[in-house]
Amino acid sequence: MNFPSSLLRTTPKLISSFASYTQQRTFTMATMQRPPFTQQVVKAMQTLYPESLADRAWDNVGLLQENFTTPSTTTPTSPVVLLTNDLTPAVAQEAISRKASVIVSYHPFIFRGLKSITLADPQQRIVLLLAQHNIAVYSPHTAIDAAPGGMADWLAQMVSSLPDRTTTISTVTPVDTSSLPDKFAGAGYGRKVQLSQPTGLGELVKLYAKGLGGLKHVMVARPKSEGQFMVKTVAVCPGSGESVLAGVKDADLIVTGEMSHHPALKLVMEGKAVISVFHSNSERAFLREVLKGQLEEELKEVEGVEVLISEEDQDPFQIVDVEDLPRDMGMQTV
Repeated sequence: MNFPSSLLRTTPKLISSFASYTQQRTFTMATMQRPPFTQQVVKAMQTLYPESLADRAWDNVGLLQENFTTPSTTTPTSPVVLLTNDLTPAVAQEAISRKASVIVSYHPFIFRGLKSITLADPQQRIVLLLAQHNIAVYSPHTAIDAAPGGMADWLAQMVSSLPDRTTTISTVTPVDTSSLPDKFAGAGYGRKVQLSQPTGLGELVKLYAKGLGGLKHVMVARPKSEGQFMVKTVAVCPGSGESVLAGVKDADLIVTGEMSHHPALKLVMEGKAVISVFHSNSERAFLREVLKGQLEEELKEVEGVEVLISEEDQDPFQIVDVEDLPRDMGMQTV
């Protein structure tokens, strides 16, 4: 086979260019690094809520998706972190539009191993979208639940705001903190709050509705009684607290995000009451009221840092009045 002389003259240049391009790509891949701001956010979260406090038997905490920089990167990483309870496609889009380079998602958006990353699954689409925009994701989840001053303590301390009463708070399920600084002593899942004198259930319902962000509706299970239901001991757990609080036999009231039918029914038959506010409603306000300020303090030396709260994050459930349905649920006539 004969080749034109022009092609023979061009071929060495093409080979040289391809080799140079390959070397450049290899060099770039070999020097991918975690951006300094991502490192600072991860360090801050691990300082506040050590990952060893999480329940690793089932939970998936830590840096779940990395972003990166290279020596050839010309645009610095944006020092913006977005806090969210759940990472949904809407929250991912929000992170992009608000120029966040790190998302701290309380709930892990990856719980189990992925066998593929395709557009067919909404979770996997989030992975692809965030990778395209070089956004990292960190999840603390049960590390925040367990830590002193974390989410369980936050729920317990709401009871302490009742006037003319003192409270004693104890940990329901302690975790081993021997390898951690002394400030983490007493960490664990769930809290029990003992009041110095009984309080009416209605007062506690209003207290938690206000403390959790001004909720208009909460679910309450209670025994039927002619008199007012009084509470002396409260057990609290964010999220789904059914199993965590199962061993608290002396609690008059259980406060949690969600509880299935039969455990709630059993508690009522035992003469106890349950306040259930929907899973993430028991958690979300903590991000604004506590975590935002903590992260801002830990990152205060970072120039231009912003810690934002997601405006798209919300619980998937809402209570609707069938006589006054939202517009997108209204009846239409054909």
